[in-house]
Amino acid sequence: MRDLLQEDFYAIYLLPLLLVVFLLVWLFYRRRATHGLSLSSVLSDIAYERVDGLVIPNVDEGEIQIDHLLLTAQGLLIIDIKDVEGAVFGSDKMQEWTVIRNDRRFTFTNPQPALFDRIAAVRHIVREVPVAGRILFLDGAEFAKGVPGLVSTLQELQDEFGDRDKSAAKIKIEAFRQHWEALGASAVSGTN
Repeated sequence: MRDLLQEDFYAIYLLPLLLVVFLLVWLFYRRRATHGLSLSSVLSDIAYERVDGLVIPNVDEGEIQIDHLLLTAQGLLIIDIKDVEGAVFGSDKMQEWTVIRNDRRFTFTNPQPALFDRIAAVRHIVREVPVAGRILFLDGAEFAKGVPGLVSTLQELQDEFGDRDKSAAKIKIEAFRQHWEALGASAVSGTN
């Protein structure tokens, strides 16, 4: 009878407890592997101001939408976010990029040409401010054959656009502010 009670104890309490401990350890290491970075924390860290869903006139004609535009100490930064999981196969010259995960495969259009168009549209309005663009791949995407240009991870984005000296950065921000406001004023009505 005592052996039966011990077996029940292990089955009822110890095994689930071990599973919970294993899950917590796994979550801790996963978070540590990504340095605890989240999209919102990185964008908050590097952006002094931010606009999402901005629609501005395109260089040629029509309008162009910018999903995320940030005012940073390095200038303006356009971010296109791709949230895919799996092995990504893409290059600067490929028209289609492929994602393979488990036994699934899908393709999407190379996002770089659209990003170049967004950069050109912003530069056309704010000619004297540096304008950069990045395609941000969130956790879960791995480039198996090399990383194309303008592609970043959260850590790379923070390393490139984060500021260690916030007081010096604020001076730069003030120099960019009138251009930032001009960009907002050029937004197509009904947005923002």
